[in-house]
Amino acid sequence: MEMLYKTLNLLLDVVFTIMLAHVIMSWLISFQILNLRQPLVYNIWDGLNKLLEPVYRPIRRLLPDTGALDLAPLVAFIIVIALRNIILPGVFQQLV
Repeated sequence: MEMLYKTLNLLLDVVFTIMLAHVIMSWLISFQILNLRQPLVYNIWDGLNKLLEPVYRPIRRLLPDTGALDLAPLVAFIIVIALRNIILPGVFQQLV
């Protein structure tokens, strides 16, 4: 049971890190520190978007339209943190 807990916790840590990299990269692109015309930057950005779009899409459908401000990553961060720090330990503590 502990192995399952550690595996799920590791998976949530990886998701959190990928989301953090995506948010930081979006800021760097917005402030024109990174340029999407560079092939490496474009490939990383495209890969991150393809990974995270299935996570963000259902959240965007539930949230009201805020124009250029995308709140889906913030909501996804809150969900991942809640799962990792509150729900997952509580569920596995009850099972043990």
